[in-house]
Amino acid sequence: MNSYTVVELLGDGISAELSEAVHTVASKLPCRLNFVPVDLSDENRRLRGEVLFNEAEALMREHKVSLKYPTATTVESPNKVLRERCQFHVIHRPVCTIPGIDTNFTQKLDIDVIRIATGGTYEDVGRRIGPDTAVSLRVIERGPSRHAAYFAFKLAMVRGTGVVSTSKYTIQQATDGLFEEAVGEVARDYPSMDYRSELFDALLAGIIMHPERYGVIVCPNEYGDFLSDCACGLIGSVGLGDSASYAFEDNGQVKLAMFDPSGGTAPDIAGQNLANPTAALLAMANMLRHLGEASTSQALRRATLAAIEAGDSTADIGGSLGTREFTATVCAGLGEACRT
Repeated sequence: MNSYTVVELLGDGISAELSEAVHTVASKLPCRLNFVPVDLSDENRRLRGEVLFNEAEALMREHKVSLKYPTATTVESPNKVLRERCQFHVIHRPVCTIPGIDTNFTQKLDIDVIRIATGGTYEDVGRRIGPDTAVSLRVIERGPSRHAAYFAFKLAMVRGTGVVSTSKYTIQQATDGLFEEAVGEVARDYPSMDYRSELFDALLAGIIMHPERYGVIVCPNEYGDFLSDCACGLIGSVGLGDSASYAFEDNGQVKLAMFDPSGGTAPDIAGQNLANPTAALLAMANMLRHLGEASTSQALRRATLAAIEAGDSTADIGGSLGTREFTATVCAGLGEACRT
């Protein structure tokens, strides 16, 4: 049995219940996951401060792979701190239609959003100039743009789809123009692959009208943030999405990876067996794929989605199961999924 060490970054709210679900499912996998816990709860961050982040970073760099749960943004954003410390330049957000969930959007969606994790309008909080004017800087760098582009093209090769880069390059000609230039340079290394660029507003309309035309989408920071949450809304819930963050060697190889459910801490339902662990389980499936356990990753994903399709889901997406009951259903289907 293959064995892997995973740093487990614990958080706030429903974090404990998501962790319990992950451990329950992990105990049924045909590989062993050895979790190294780090308590990143707001209480512990206030108590231990920077020393805690030093320990977390050291463990993440030592073991290369981590699984993170939702954390409250209070004194600081743990996501931002870890992103800067570990130099996570790329965020991957897969979003696909899940049969069994009633949505207003009835077409099939299956996209991977590859987002630069740094820069854009999120790099600078801005400043006031007098009482009626405010400005902020917008930063785009070639290095992270190239990392995101290479990740997108490699993923598209695996998926058998094309790549679409998107931004507002006709308006933000310097910043978005640099991004599109960097992606175009990378595209020349993949001459047989379908590649095009689209303006971001046109792409949003295109995904709704013709979702089958889109597979892997690469974009600057804020566009990816907007797009991934919009896409999750189309499939029925922002809480269904999982996320992965990557740091790279100079040669483009992934050196650090962090996987997490993209939803929040949901303190209003914490401790009540109401949390939906779907995104956490999908994040674990994506992590297993990264670790080289492709068949186990696919089995976990199939078992999770099959439970939802059968109507065995949590209340937030129309079912009647609690967190533990849904997790048990996934475990029951996992054995069969591993055999197929």
